[in-house]
Amino acid sequence: MADTADSAYQVLQQLAEKSLSHAQQLPSQVDTVEQWSGIGFSLLGYRFVTPMGELAEMLKIPVYTRLPGVQPWIKGVSNIRGRLLPIFDLAAFYSGALSGHKKDQRLLVVDNPVTYVGLWVDQVLGRQFFDADTKQESGSIDLPDKLANCVDGYYETDDQQWIVFSLKSLTQDPEFIDVAAN
Repeated sequence: MADTADSAYQVLQQLAEKSLSHAQQLPSQVDTVEQWSGIGFSLLGYRFVTPMGELAEMLKIPVYTRLPGVQPWIKGVSNIRGRLLPIFDLAAFYSGALSGHKKDQRLLVVDNPVTYVGLWVDQVLGRQFFDADTKQESGSIDLPDKLANCVDGYYETDDQQWIVFSLKSLTQDPEFIDVAAN
């Protein structure tokens, strides 16, 4: 009986050794890098990226109705799925002009408990991803003061600066909120 137990043990030991010799190694542990993502857009010759959580949707420029007695940078209002969406020309708000092809221009829609507005921009450049720890301070960006108030640093990839634009800061700017013509 002892020989049978010894031989069974030897067979199991041989099987274990054989399986270890053919086993694949576990993949090496890869260091993960935290990613930050946002929606890229162009305006006034700059590339911006806005945090995903500050943007509700992007739309083609809809048909809109002009409004009397408002700031010149307010284009009008449009009925979007039963809600009146004010449309603001973001370039004109910053004393500039929209550029590029009309077919590329889009609205960035901000929809939060305080603000519902469509911001007209030159072009939407899609979702952009950056390593979160590569964000730079905005001090080295040459921007007009009024525009710099909404900037929260930048990311740099492939020799291009992506300036982080805070829609939340924009919609809290007293000048932006004051829509009545003076």
